Amino acid sequence: MSKDNIVQPQPAINIEISEEVAEGIYSNLAIISHSNAEFVVDFIRLMPNLPKAKVKSRIVLTPQHAKRLLYALRDNVQKFEMQFGKIEEPDQPLPPMNFGAPVAQA
Repeated sequence: MSKDNIVQPQPAINIEISEEVAEGIYSNLAIISHSNAEFVVDFIRLMPNLPKAKVKSRIVLTPQHAKRLLYALRDNVQKFEMQFGKIEEPDQPLPPMNFGAPVAQA
């Protein structure tokens, strides 16, 4: 076997996560935009009966990492559906602003 055919093991990466980051941030909407150099994913939380929503987190990815994320999400969704059943897609692309709840009155 030539040296060109030998696969070198990748060094292990030690990944740490703070308590605050480990708690996560709830998001029920993501908006994705891109330029020629990067993808930007804004995670947003919409609240019932509020006309304004805030970006809670933003990630910026290279196109290569965005594609890897796409593949990883696809793989994980397939595994999830194999274990728990098909994820039903709503008829609406966005959640309704009132989430089906009665309109608040003061």
